[in-house]
Amino acid sequence: MPFFAYILQSETTGKTYVGQTADMDHRLAQHNDPGCLLTTYMKRNKGPWKVIYVEPYSSRAEAMRREKKLKTGVGREWIQENLLSR
Repeated sequence: MPFFAYILQSETTGKTYVGQTADMDHRLAQHNDPGCLLTTYMKRNKGPWKVIYVEPYSSRAEAMRREKKLKTGVGREWIQENLLSR
């Protein structure tokens, strides 16, 4: 089963969100569902949210390592330079 590290962007505010999942379609639906209790960040930051980047991995541990890296200063800088500056 593949796992994914992903980056979402709010179409309203431009803010980004980094996460990991095994089911990208289901997770995006949760992020855009105002009734979902698993997405408190999404409730504080308006959507709708769109996928701007996905990386596949063969294990959840690998996806979680990449998610953690993308949430660091170096990762945020990479996101800014490679995804948001286009």
